[in-house]
Amino acid sequence: MKFDVAIVGSGLAGLSVALHLAQTRTVAIISKRALLDGASNWAQGGIAAVLDSGDSFQEHIDDTLVAGAGLCDEAATRYIVEHGREAIEWLIEQGVPFTRDANAEMGFHLTREGGHSQRRIIHAADATGHAVQLTLEQKVRAHPNISLFEQHCAIDVISSDKLVAKHPQAGHPVAPRCLGLYVQDEKTGAVLTFEAEHTVLCTGGAGKTYLYTTNPDTATGDGIAMAWRAGCRVSNMEFIQFHPTCLYHPFAKSFLITEAIRGEGGRLLLPPEAGAAAGTRFMPMHDERGELAPRDVVARAIDFEMKKRGVDYVNLDISHLPADFLIEHFPTIYARCLELGIDITKQPIPVVPAVHFTCGGVVTDLSGRTDLEGLYAVGETACTGLHGANRLASNSLLECLVVGRACAQFVAAQPKFTLPALPLWDESRVTNADEEVVISHNWDELRRFMWNYVGIVRTTKRLERAQHRIALLKEEIDEYYHHFRISHDLLELRNLVEVASLIVNSALSRHESRGLHFSRDYPATLPKALPSVLTPPRR
Repeated sequence: MKFDVAIVGSGLAGLSVALHLAQTRTVAIISKRALLDGASNWAQGGIAAVLDSGDSFQEHIDDTLVAGAGLCDEAATRYIVEHGREAIEWLIEQGVPFTRDANAEMGFHLTREGGHSQRRIIHAADATGHAVQLTLEQKVRAHPNISLFEQHCAIDVISSDKLVAKHPQAGHPVAPRCLGLYVQDEKTGAVLTFEAEHTVLCTGGAGKTYLYTTNPDTATGDGIAMAWRAGCRVSNMEFIQFHPTCLYHPFAKSFLITEAIRGEGGRLLLPPEAGAAAGTRFMPMHDERGELAPRDVVARAIDFEMKKRGVDYVNLDISHLPADFLIEHFPTIYARCLELGIDITKQPIPVVPAVHFTCGGVVTDLSGRTDLEGLYAVGETACTGLHGANRLASNSLLECLVVGRACAQFVAAQPKFTLPALPLWDESRVTNADEEVVISHNWDELRRFMWNYVGIVRTTKRLERAQHRIALLKEEIDEYYHHFRISHDLLELRNLVEVASLIVNSALSRHESRGLHFSRDYPATLPKALPSVLTPPRR
């Protein structure tokens, strides 16, 4: 398989990079499931951008810096915010059906979410991600220069230094460089070799490292783990964002209740199980911004109240607003809750915090470039410095668009590069009959101890316990990987354990509490905010 550019992942980052490059380059999009199965498709709230004269770049930047608890890279934040409007205009040109408002300057309705000082969230009702992804998917499928490889799971990138170590006759560039990647065809089990001058990792975050998450099953940290194994630095992995409001119901898996519910006046209340305190609105006791405080503040407040009261959830109530308004603005949430017997126009919504976003990732510049030439990362896989210690609501899709476009522009400007012949994957490994049982057990164990030991509130002792367990799991998984035939589940588990290790090691390195990282052993915030940067050992 030979392409100018290989893109791993089919979320907003991957599709936007592909469409910007396809006019001049041959592009492969590698998606381990169908194109619409990633986290971008699940995004409800919208995209933050300065689209109204009553708003300003500086206000958006300031809101981002405040939410990021002093750790945002200000230059990166400014660049992404100032390129927001053109990113939105590009989506409008593609035909994305954002919700209209005849009274608004641009003609589109803008909502407000936690941490934002202005209404600046452009959206398509409460299913923005789906509307954007569906529009771009149609463009991608129709483009003659884009080849789609759905149900294909990336294994690892191929770097010239490691290639020569194994195959001295291959020859290689003077400086280490990414030459492509190995990919398994899910249907046949065969491993394909993709030769590519440029490889872009857009695989999303790592929510499935934890037991409870709003992320889809595809969020297994593949790009972060692949880049780390290829010798790239990662940063700020301890900052795992817990969305405050995930639907609490035995038949609802990973269903997010958008931030916009609180933006439109939703109130967090204690549930009937709280006894005499039932129905009490508790957020004003934790933060003067109430329900519109940043996500880390709201998630910790809910966690505190649940533990203090001994309850399994809290209620989010917006039934005081007109029913017509709720049905028009939140049709997806209204319909899903109604299926489960909850009428949001009359009843509160039971919610709990759940892992939502990986704020750290592979260290990149604003063109998506990693430490390895020819390898790029865009979106949740990357760490540009925008999100700092806590992502501001609806900034993630904005980052995908702005950095995705910049990445495509950089790649398009590079001279052609002649790739050496790459060796085929070794298919001689045997299949182990016990593999599936062991993988399932290890996956469950990992997600449970990450939830219990590396959650919203942490201690050094819990983190060290997790570190010890991860070391044992890594040893066992490496044994399977190197001796037996690979499978989709084994590849994902291998990546999850790698990312879990990065999260724990980053958390242990931070001797303070900041943003999403709260340690009982180090409750104070240090005067100077510094990113945590991990450098992989030479292998």
